[in-house]
Amino acid sequence: MRELKDLVDVAKRAADRAATYLRGVVPAAPSAWTEKGRHDFVTDADRTAEALIAGALMSEVPGSSVVGEELSPAAARTGAVVWIVDPLDGTTNFLHGYPQYAVSIGALVGGALGAGVVHDVARNLVYWAATGHGAWLGERRLHVSGVTEPRHALVGTGFPFKDLPALRRYLDQFSRVMGASSGIRRAGSAALDLVDVAAGRLDAFWELSLSPWDVAAGVALIREAGGVATTLEGEDDVLRPGSIVAGNPTLHRWLLDLLRTA
Repeated sequence: MRELKDLVDVAKRAADRAATYLRGVVPAAPSAWTEKGRHDFVTDADRTAEALIAGALMSEVPGSSVVGEELSPAAARTGAVVWIVDPLDGTTNFLHGYPQYAVSIGALVGGALGAGVVHDVARNLVYWAATGHGAWLGERRLHVSGVTEPRHALVGTGFPFKDLPALRRYLDQFSRVMGASSGIRRAGSAALDLVDVAAGRLDAFWELSLSPWDVAAGVALIREAGGVATTLEGEDDVLRPGSIVAGNPTLHRWLLDLLRTA
């Protein structure tokens, strides 16, 4: 079994390769976008970035496998090391030149989430975490916020744009959170939202409809930064399609309770 820090270094190099490529891409015109589902676009940039990542990961860690959003979403999660990859989290932002998108790589080691790397492409910042090693941005260790009063909390969210039937439920939740907190932010990249929770910039976050590659690396960061991430039902297994609620321990519990009663 490779050391977790070794896997982090491999993921960093793969993410940097994709980020360097993405920074050189001129976003395609809408006529070249493919709509996987309502409001859910993909381009050659996503596919090429994922191919670059997968090639780098499997070359450096022979025998590992990749579960990627674009090229291998249904791949089995078997083997000693399984990479969970979103090559471009925030595709719509990228296509519009809105500088909030990232490369996200999580690593399952022996079936458990062991490491994660999120590369903020526009800002060229690399966040990483590994079980027992903490969460980091460069030489700065990350910690979730110390805010404990909901009325002081800044809460992140994501809209259920792929699941419009869930919108009414979500809007009820939004109304409750807005009334109880100091504000809500929605920037369009779940990976970077979760990074913001780990770094203490957001006190909590929730979204109803996400996939494993959206959250794997960010959850590794939050947990190593002292935070909590579960499903809306309070389950620890967030690496399946569905909801996520995250934050520092106090505000995670507050948000979870509030959302359940909305």
